[in-house]
Amino acid sequence: MFIIGNFLDALAVVIRMVLQLYMYVIFARVILSWVNPDPYNPIVQFLYRITDPLLYKVRKWIPLHGGGIDFSPMIVILVIIFLQTFLVQTLQRLAFSLK
Repeated sequence: MFIIGNFLDALAVVIRMVLQLYMYVIFARVILSWVNPDPYNPIVQFLYRITDPLLYKVRKWIPLHGGGIDFSPMIVILVIIFLQTFLVQTLQRLAFSLK
């Protein structure tokens, strides 16, 4: 059981880091939308490729375009915070109980 506990603890840490990194990418995307960047810039293209699939799904489910404001990044960030709070902490507590 000790090995499973360590595995779940490591998995929780990795999931937390990936979710945090994705949240930073979403923030970068939002900031770029304020300044109208060059669409041919490789960094801008990378950010769009990473974020567009998830943001598109949220826009499809919840079309909240009010007054030209896109609320999909805020919804994605709230989901990430929920996952960090619920999923990661649940995995860590489970890992702790198995150690």
